[in-house]
Amino acid sequence: MIFVRAVILALVLATAPLFAANIILNQYAQSQARDEMVAMGERYIQRAEMAISTTVSALQRLDRDDVQTCTAGDKQLFRQVISDTGTIDAIGLADEGGKRMCVTPDMPLTGEAILPKLRKDGPLVGIGMLDKSFMGAYVAVVSWDLRNGTRLFAEMTPAVIASDPGPEYLRSYRRVELRLGDDLLWYATGGYNSEGSDPENAIVATVRSSRYPLEVTVVAPKSAALQMVHDLKIIAVTACAGLALLFVAIGVWFSWRPESEANDEFLRAIRDGEFIPFYQPVMDIETGRLRGCEVLMRWRRANGQMVSPGQFMAYAEANGHIFAMTRSLMVQTVDEVGTLYKENPDFKLSINLFAGHFMNRDIINDIKAIYGNSDISFQQIVVEVTERYPMEDMSLARKIIAEMQAMGVRVALDDVGTGHGGMAYLQKLGIDIIKIDKMFIDSIGDDDSSTTIVDSMVELADNLGMGIIAEGVETPEQVERLRELGVTAAQGYYFAKPMPANEFIEYAEKVERDLQDEQEAESEEDDEAA
Repeated sequence: MIFVRAVILALVLATAPLFAANIILNQYAQSQARDEMVAMGERYIQRAEMAISTTVSALQRLDRDDVQTCTAGDKQLFRQVISDTGTIDAIGLADEGGKRMCVTPDMPLTGEAILPKLRKDGPLVGIGMLDKSFMGAYVAVVSWDLRNGTRLFAEMTPAVIASDPGPEYLRSYRRVELRLGDDLLWYATGGYNSEGSDPENAIVATVRSSRYPLEVTVVAPKSAALQMVHDLKIIAVTACAGLALLFVAIGVWFSWRPESEANDEFLRAIRDGEFIPFYQPVMDIETGRLRGCEVLMRWRRANGQMVSPGQFMAYAEANGHIFAMTRSLMVQTVDEVGTLYKENPDFKLSINLFAGHFMNRDIINDIKAIYGNSDISFQQIVVEVTERYPMEDMSLARKIIAEMQAMGVRVALDDVGTGHGGMAYLQKLGIDIIKIDKMFIDSIGDDDSSTTIVDSMVELADNLGMGIIAEGVETPEQVERLRELGVTAAQGYYFAKPMPANEFIEYAEKVERDLQDEQEAESEEDDEAA
C-alpha cells in the first residue's frame, strides 16, 4: 500500500507540470493567434484604405482637369487613369439618378443605378458596392460629385483586397469579413465550421479604420491556434514522461526506505524493550474478586511517548516481528507480576497470540522456557487466539493447543462471533474459554438480538463445559444484565483500564483489602445481630 501511494504521488508530481505546461501553451497559442489575427485585419484595412485613397485621388485629379463629359478625349483620360493606378477596373460618369452615362472600358449601359440618387447636401465622395464579386471580394464603387448634377465614378478591382495574409495554421480555418459601414460586405473569405461558430471555442479579432467606415472581423477556432504549439506539447509530454520515470523511481526508493527504516526501528525497539505489557483486570462479577488479567501490548518510545496497538500491530504481524515482541512481553510478565501470581495461585494471566503462532511449535518452547521455572505456573496461563483471522492449518493448530492443554495452559477464543472461525474453532480447536466481544456487550439490554446472542453463548459454554468472559463492560447496567444471563467473569473500563504493572499490583491489593473490609463489616453486623 505504501508503494502504491508513493507511485501515485510520484505520477501526480510528474504530470502536474504537464498540465501546467498545457495550460500555459494553450494560453500562449491563443494570445499569439489573436495577435496574428489583429495583424491580418490591419493588413486588410491598410489595403482597403490605400485602394480607396488612390481611387479618390484619381477622381479628384480628373475633376481638376475638368473632365466632365463622355467625349472621346475624356474617355482617353479615363483609360490613362486606369492604366496609372492599377486599382481601378472602370471609370465613367453617372447621372443624377446614379445611372451610368458612359463607362471606360466600353460596356453595355443597362440603365441600372449603381449609385444612390444625388442629394444637394450629399458628401463629395461616396463609396458603395456593386453586385459583382471575384474571389470573395465585391466590386467597390467610389464616386466624386462634380456639382453639376453628374458624378465621376470608379469601379475598383476586387483583386485589390482579395489577398490572403496570415500564417498557414490560421488561413486554413479562419473566417475574414471586411465591411463598409454597418452592413455592406466588401470581402469575405473562409467559412465558419461548427467549432469556429461556437463563441466558447472561437477567437475573434476586430479591427476598424480610423479614416474610412471600414471594419474587419477575423474569427478562428481555438483548435487552429493550438497547432502552433503542437510540437512544443510533444516535447513537454516527452519531458514529463522522463520526469515521471524519475519521480516514480524516487517514489519507489522512498516507499522502500520508510519500510526499511520502520523495520530497523522495530528491531531497535524490541532490543531496547520498548514494547511493554499493560494489564487489564478480569473480575468475578458475582464475588467481586480479581480473577487475573489480560496482558496487552503497548509501545513506549524512548522519549516516553505511548503508541497504541492499532498503529503497529498489523505491521508487526505482517513482518514477523510479533514473535519476538510476544516473547519479550512474556518475559516481562514474569519479572513484573511473578510475585503477585505466586501469592495468588488462582489468578490467570492471559497472553494474546495470533494465527501465526500456531503454525509451528515455537510457542510451546517459548512458554516452557519462560514460565517453566518462574513464579507463574503453566496452570495460571491462558493463551487467547482470535477468530478475526483464519487459521491456515487447523489440524496443526489443534495439535499445538492440545500440547498446551496437556501442560496445564488454558486456551480462550477471543472476539467470538466477529470473525471467520465461529463454531468450527470451538469444535476443532478444543477451546476452554469463550470471550464475548464488546460489540455484543455494548447493546445488551437495548438490542434483543444482542441479548439473545449472549444468552446463546452462555448456554453453549455451559453445555460444552467452557468458561465465559465478557469484554468491554462499561456500565453497571451491563454488569447486572450479564449476571442475569449467567456470565460470571468480565473485564472493561467499568472495572479498570489497562495499566502498567505497578498500578495493577496496587489494584489487586486494593480489591483484596476492599473485600476483607467488606467481610469484616458483614461479620460485625452478624455479631451485632446475634
